[in-house]
Amino acid sequence: MFRFSKKTPTSFDTVIATKNTSKTVYPILFAISLAHLLNDLLQAVIPAVYPLLKTNYDLNFAQIGMITFCFQVSSSLLQPLVGAYTDKHPKPFSQIAGMVFTFLGIITLAYASSYYWVLLAVVLVGVGSSIFHPESSRVSFMASGGKRSLAQSIFQIGGNTGSALAPLLVAWIVIPNGQRHILWFVAFALLAKVVLFYIGSWYQNILQVSKNIKKKQLMLPDLSPTRIVFSVSILLLLIFSKFFYVASITSYFQFYTMDKFGISEVQAQVYLFYFLISVALGTLVGGFFGDRVGRKYIIWFSVLGVTPFTLALPYVSLEWTGFLVVIIGFILSSAFPSILVYAQELLPKKLGMVSGLFYGFAFGMGGLGSAVLGWWADKTSIEHIYTICSYLPLIGIIACFLPNMKNVKFKEDTDAIK
Repeated sequence: MFRFSKKTPTSFDTVIATKNTSKTVYPILFAISLAHLLNDLLQAVIPAVYPLLKTNYDLNFAQIGMITFCFQVSSSLLQPLVGAYTDKHPKPFSQIAGMVFTFLGIITLAYASSYYWVLLAVVLVGVGSSIFHPESSRVSFMASGGKRSLAQSIFQIGGNTGSALAPLLVAWIVIPNGQRHILWFVAFALLAKVVLFYIGSWYQNILQVSKNIKKKQLMLPDLSPTRIVFSVSILLLLIFSKFFYVASITSYFQFYTMDKFGISEVQAQVYLFYFLISVALGTLVGGFFGDRVGRKYIIWFSVLGVTPFTLALPYVSLEWTGFLVVIIGFILSSAFPSILVYAQELLPKKLGMVSGLFYGFAFGMGGLGSAVLGWWADKTSIEHIYTICSYLPLIGIIACFLPNMKNVKFKEDTDAIK
């Protein structure tokens, strides 16, 4: 027999009355993390091959930025729509459909005969990403057993690890052999489909069990609609500052280190790996502490703690550059699980829409940042953009206006009780 927890919720607490979700379901969390790793590894192939594409198609930085822009826009615009739709009509196997688009995008990128075929390829990968993230984030939420920041960080670390592995695999497989060898990454898409089928089967079972539950409890924050909208707006502005800066690293850091320090393309990929693997570790640690010390404090640490290091980055040697990008990646990424879960706490009845909005906005800001910074680098220099972007984390001071969710009272959603 199913029953509700007898504890009184002191913070956001949605109780789903099924035996499958009454505690943390780690096999599903690890599976969705692996699926995220494979999905984001395939995405990260795109920026990892930028130096190769720049040479093959004789591109300038503005055109490189446009590639990122097309990918990020295609992956960002659809995500809130997909999330809003699946809030009302859950689709357990929709991630597999998304992986089909990514599969086709990787094949197109491998055989692209012109710059415009490259743009089509990245749009296909972007569409796949837009379908994958909202429902996958919901799965991690459902399997969290109340440990929401930890669950979100486990989910996110998969994606970050995949992003970190891509430059190394590209340096090993693609750069020595040519663009056609991107085709090898199709194997990861096929593996992802198998993992997503396992996850979809679990998700479908949960939905079926939930239909038979006569009563469920949903706790809503006792905040005015105006305060909720204001808080969500602050969180989106934080996402803007973070992902605009991250775009400067993922899209142009290879060119920056090659131009400033005269290192090879493969060495530049390794420095990008340092940043991306530190992002993965920061995400996991930030999620772990977000559940324990409070999400607002983790957000504060991330947005203000990283500023001294971003300000110093444009003025240091190659050795210190490698050290600083690790610190920057770790601190900068530590807040993303807390930001996303914070938004879910504010709008618990719209999990898919919120997840789609924040992932979509993050991708959108990354795409916009890449396009703007590429144009700027052509007008000035690749080094100049890091001097300007170093001030972006200072925007994070607006986090002081966020309510502390540990002190916010919660009320029962009477509409959810049947």
